[in-house]
Amino acid sequence: MKIAVLSRNPRLYSTRRLVEAGQQRGHEMVVIDTLRAYMNIASHKPQIHYRGQALEGFDAVIPRIGASVTFYGCAVLRQFEMMGVYPLNESVAISRSRDKLRALQLLSRKGIGLPVTGFAHSPDDIPDLIQMVGGAPLVIKVLEGTQGMGVVLAETSKAAESVIEAFLGLKQDIMVQEYIQEAGGADIRCFVVGDKVIAAMKRQAKAGEFRSNLHRGGSASLIKITPEERMTAVRAAKVMGLNVAGVDILRSNHGPLVMEVNSSPGLEGIETTTAKDVAGMIIEHLEKNAEPGQTRTKGRG
Repeated sequence: MKIAVLSRNPRLYSTRRLVEAGQQRGHEMVVIDTLRAYMNIASHKPQIHYRGQALEGFDAVIPRIGASVTFYGCAVLRQFEMMGVYPLNESVAISRSRDKLRALQLLSRKGIGLPVTGFAHSPDDIPDLIQMVGGAPLVIKVLEGTQGMGVVLAETSKAAESVIEAFLGLKQDIMVQEYIQEAGGADIRCFVVGDKVIAAMKRQAKAGEFRSNLHRGGSASLIKITPEERMTAVRAAKVMGLNVAGVDILRSNHGPLVMEVNSSPGLEGIETTTAKDVAGMIIEHLEKNAEPGQTRTKGRG
C-alpha cells in the first residue's frame, strides 16, 4: 500500500515509528507536512498538491494533526477522504474529539462515566458554578489547552473564584470539573486500536503536581486494567468515531471516569512503557480495513 502520514515533523518519535513499521511491512510511506499541502476543491476531480506536484495513488492516510493546526489539518484530511483515500481516523471524528465540550456532551449522552463538569462563558453567579461541581477543591480547564497547559487546581472556593474571573477576563471559555482526590494524581492511558485496548499505562504526576502528563514530568508504569476500564475506553473511542485513540481514565470511588479522548495519541510513552509494537498494530489495522471509498462518518453529533 501507499500510505501518507500527515505530520509537521518527520523527526518526531510517533511519525518515525509509523514510517518504520509501515516500511518493515512492505508499504510505501510518505510523510506530508500538513500545512504545506494545498488543495484544488473541484467536484469532478478533487486534488491535493504538495511541493508543486499532485498527490496521487494513496491507499490510506494516517493523520498526526497537532491541536494548533486542527482546522487546516482536518480540511486536508477531508480532501483525502473526498479522493477516496482511507483515513486511519476521520476528519469528523478528529474535530469532534478536539472540541472538549462537544466530546464530553457526546460521552455523557451515551452514559459514559465522567467527572462532574460545569461549562461557562460569563456566569452571573460564579459561586453557584463552583457549587454545581461539588465545591473546592476543583479543576479549572481552558477549552483550548493541550498537554496539561491551561489546567489549574483550585484548592479553595476563594482561589477558584479568582482563577475563573481571571480566565473569563481574558475572554477564555472554561470548564470546571470536580477534583477526583482518590485518583492521587494518577490516570490511565488506554491505547485503543479498532475495538480493542492494545496497551495501557499508568501516568503518575510528580510530587507537588496534579497533572500526570509525561510532558509535565509525570512518570509512566505498566498497569493491569479492569474489564470495566477496558470496556469504557473502547466505548469512548467508538462514541467519538475514532479507530485509534488514547483514552485517559481516572479511577474513582464510583468507577472509571473518562477525562479525555485523544485522536493523535503519542507512541513514545506507551511503546517504551509496555514494550509493545503499537505502531505495527496501527499499520496492521490499516491493512485489514483500508479499502478505497470506505470513508464514512461514524456516529452522529
